[in-house]
Amino acid sequence: MLINNAGVTQPRRVETADGLESVFATNHLGPFLLTSLLLPVLTASAPSRVVTVASGAHAMGKIDLDDLQSSRGYNEIRVYNQSKLANLLFTYELARRIAGSGVTANAADPGFVKTNLRVPFPYSIFSFMRGSAVDGARPAVFLASSPEVEGVSGRYFNQKGELKSSKLSYDEDLARRLWDVSAGPTERPRAASSSR
Repeated sequence: MLINNAGVTQPRRVETADGLESVFATNHLGPFLLTSLLLPVLTASAPSRVVTVASGAHAMGKIDLDDLQSSRGYNEIRVYNQSKLANLLFTYELARRIAGSGVTANAADPGFVKTNLRVPFPYSIFSFMRGSAVDGARPAVFLASSPEVEGVSGRYFNQKGELKSSKLSYDEDLARRLWDVSAGPTERPRAASSSR
């Protein structure tokens, strides 16, 4: 099993050593690359499971394929929401591509939990609905290990069970295009130094 659990936010645009916008790189491209590299092993050892931790924030996300690196304008909440929508588009597209291989791909929503992740809004606003980190881990652990979801693929779960994600997350054309961009050339152009 592989559990992709990457999540970061940044108040301002920061680039990785490879010149990529760090939130999109960490939250989407990292899991995309790791899964791609491990897929031969996961397939050879099937039945296997890939679980990607997404977020309900995806529902407010939009994908700008012309500016995935947010070089034309950076907004912390918009960039985070975009990355979490990308997690779902990736999960659903992966499930389609690996159908019949013995490997499943699903997404987990941990809910709003107490962690060290810095969020771009005051915790006090949502303090009444925050769960523990253990509670937040339950959907991913369930998807990674429960016999109840053996063979289930291309779905989205939270602590209460399966749920529907946003309409945009089911856009197959957008998912394919995002996949192609994510798997694109190994040499990516660096953003202008003024955007750092």
